[in-house]
Amino acid sequence: MRASADLFRRNGYTGTGLKQIVAEAQAPFGSLYHFFPGGKEQLGDEVIRESGMLYGQLFDIFIAPAPDPVSGVEAAFAAAADTLVETGYADACPIATVALEVASTNETLRRATADVFTAWIDKGTETFERFGLSTEDARRLTIAAVTSLEGAFVLSRALRDTEPLRVAGTTVATLARELQPS
Repeated sequence: MRASADLFRRNGYTGTGLKQIVAEAQAPFGSLYHFFPGGKEQLGDEVIRESGMLYGQLFDIFIAPAPDPVSGVEAAFAAAADTLVETGYADACPIATVALEVASTNETLRRATADVFTAWIDKGTETFERFGLSTEDARRLTIAAVTSLEGAFVLSRALRDTEPLRVAGTTVATLARELQPS
């Protein structure tokens, strides 16, 4: 599934063919339907959910260990910018890439992306609450962080420039600073 996640992240769901997936995974073509009898849609659903859980762990990696939410937000956005540069602007979030493509056309994958985003909002809310933010403020900060990060990924990839990620990170850090309990 890792090969599929990489291809979806770089090419999108519709831009990734089944032959590409099995070639990248170095697997026989028939194995795809053996493990995923529902074909590409079932594979896409499982890839979205698995990748989403991995990306959700970024709250534990960058935010939770930080001394405060501002530092955590700054670290997360800086790491995202570094990753884009290191990968030639190819590796952004596969969830948003697929969500943009399928939200109106594929209910199975729309539901999978919605479930992942909901899990991220819940995880981020819990994480920011540990810094003393109210549930409402923690949720607001999480939604701002996720939407800013995803939007900044789109702009940064298109522009081949990390400025959108830097601006988005500063904006979310400012909100974190404003919401931080005294």
